[in-house]
Amino acid sequence: MCASRFEEDAKIGYQEFRKWCNGGGTFNESASIDPTAVIEIGAIVHSESVIGANVYIGSGTVVGPAVRVGQSTKIGYNVVLTNCTIGEFVLIHCGVCIGQDGFGFFVNEQGDMMKKPQSLKAQIGNHVEIGANTCIDRGSWRDTVIGDHSKIDNLVQIGHNVVTGENCIICGQVGIAGSVTIGDYVTLGGRVAIRDHVCIASKVRLAANSCVTKTINKSGDYGGFPANDERIIRVDLITSLNVLSKNGKSKGTDIDWRTRDSQ
Repeated sequence: MCASRFEEDAKIGYQEFRKWCNGGGTFNESASIDPTAVIEIGAIVHSESVIGANVYIGSGTVVGPAVRVGQSTKIGYNVVLTNCTIGEFVLIHCGVCIGQDGFGFFVNEQGDMMKKPQSLKAQIGNHVEIGANTCIDRGSWRDTVIGDHSKIDNLVQIGHNVVTGENCIICGQVGIAGSVTIGDYVTLGGRVAIRDHVCIASKVRLAANSCVTKTINKSGDYGGFPANDERIIRVDLITSLNVLSKNGKSKGTDIDWRTRDSQ
């Protein structure tokens, strides 16, 4: 009896899905899909999702329940979209995951862990590009937001509750911890790491491999670990080299720091 009931439920669920005429993909009958959209074979659009005009969805992609995708957005192969809204004219490359749970746990005195609720969404603005295998988590206390016209490279991790402004550039292997707020026109070089709950002002540029450990309130160029104003870094470097040079001379060793790499 249990087996037959399972088969009946599966049959009912299967009947709710249909083959999309433009591309051969699969869609749930409750989804709202513009006739111009292309859903390639092997892709699936789940219940109550909304797909705009001229959207392209590549093979192997899963559009979860109630996801909204704006017009003229292109989605590559094997992308997973859940608990999110995608703007217009967005380009999402292969393997991207958007809207999954963020990484958050309560830890008691004994070290036991309990998962924190992750119940909000991720919002991707208009004209955004997201590189291959990038992950953008859904929010827990506020939605995760990527601002309009922002460009994100491959292999980037954006944690829950992160909000970025417009026209941001985020290079490969950047890791942004939860609840970070980033202004407009911010550039994050490759492998930049940003700790949780800090704010970064608009028009900040962070050099590759920088680590942001505290809030940055002023625009400008920053770098290092911990990240600091690059003008200060240059002054400190010159001061240190001058001290070393003087120490070398006092010991009878005359070092030309400009040519030391060739010695």
